[in-house]
Amino acid sequence: MSTHDELLKRLGVDIDAETLRLALTHRSYAYENGGIPTNERLEFLGDSILGFSVTEMLYREYPDLSEGELAKRRAAVVSTRALAGIARRLGVGEHIYLGQGEKVTGGKNKASILADTMEALIGATFIANGLEAARLLVVGLIAPLLADAAVMGAGTDWKTHIQELAASRQLGTIHYAVEGDGPDHARVYTATLHIGGTPYGTGTGNSKKEAEQESAANAWKVLGPDGQGETASA
Repeated sequence: MSTHDELLKRLGVDIDAETLRLALTHRSYAYENGGIPTNERLEFLGDSILGFSVTEMLYREYPDLSEGELAKRRAAVVSTRALAGIARRLGVGEHIYLGQGEKVTGGKNKASILADTMEALIGATFIANGLEAARLLVVGLIAPLLADAAVMGAGTDWKTHIQELAASRQLGTIHYAVEGDGPDHARVYTATLHIGGTPYGTGTGNSKKEAEQESAANAWKVLGPDGQGETASA
């Protein structure tokens, strides 16, 4: 594993070695090493700080948005998908302490593990440096996402939106055709959303659910208010 100094430099914070190691200790590693403490308590703490910091930022930056719109934006940028994207950009996965089972199944790239670790790192920043440092970390990580249209859709349940839209327009039955490719420990799924027998969107992911959500999101670009009605290539 590469030195943690690289990670701290990318985060722009200083966390003592003990607290940082705790933030990076997944439960799978802890269980395989005598039940040592995991990062779950720091994750719990970081989740609260993340939610508060993002809420405050949105409230101040978007004074004209309604409560509902603010809630949608918050959901998008604190979603598992958005946090995992931040973690991948920072190279967090290479630093997480994982058990052998998670290692061989691609744990360092699993969205849920990456998102949880990001929350733990926010909690660790609070423990090491206080609330203001943790808040500034959150703002620095999240602010760029608010201008990213793709990320802003990350917290949306696209499958529900598509279901409602298809029903309102009487487009026909919805069906997700899902295929998996690659070895069991690093399987990638591809989902194609069919409505009334016509393909409208394709997506990929490390799980069937993730692939289906992405296919629904892509279908929304076609069928939603701004869409052009073009189908996905078969």
